[in-house]
Amino acid sequence: MDVAEAMYRRISVRDFLPDPVDDDLLRRLLTDASFAASGGNVQPWRIYVVNGPSMARFREYLTTQPPVEEPEYDIYPKGLTEPYRTSRFELGEQMYALMGIPREDKPARLRQFARNGDFFGAPAGLFCFIDRQMGPPQWSDLGMFLQSFMLLATEAGLSTCAQEYWSVRHGAVQQFVGAPENEMLFCGVAIGYPNPDNPVNTLRSERTPLDTWATFV
Repeated sequence: MDVAEAMYRRISVRDFLPDPVDDDLLRRLLTDASFAASGGNVQPWRIYVVNGPSMARFREYLTTQPPVEEPEYDIYPKGLTEPYRTSRFELGEQMYALMGIPREDKPARLRQFARNGDFFGAPAGLFCFIDRQMGPPQWSDLGMFLQSFMLLATEAGLSTCAQEYWSVRHGAVQQFVGAPENEMLFCGVAIGYPNPDNPVNTLRSERTPLDTWATFV
């Protein structure tokens, strides 16, 4: 698989099989991903992996924690304008349509949203933290690390879903993984093998045409 194929194959999977993921495979993927571009070679990412027994403990632990906390950052800008607002809205509608959940069935939509807190059934996951002293350039480095990891996972036959959802449970996550106070949780990533029988895993978000966002000067 070349890089372009991995780019097209990678999607956000929202229902996983229980099949285990090997720790050694995750170690290799994380090591390879660490060669992502990083300004000044700062390498600001701090990663905590939950897999197998630790995932089981984490799921049990979450049942004792508050379901929602105030996030430490805005997942989306307040007053999101067009065309970004419509892009976000349409993706949500496409996802719920594939699952047969109408817009007026709010309890069903909330149940699906709550599956974020179970990593969508994935057997493995990781949490991405960053030192609080870091600024936007280093957050960009973290994004490049994440993209590299997800592409490498695709090449290895795994599927992923990056989840900023975990920002609303940052305190619980920080306590469980033992991250120090100077580290801030950015997101989690669900990792595993996709359930081929769930239509939600056929969702591929559309991309706007090149000429709408790229200018050749």
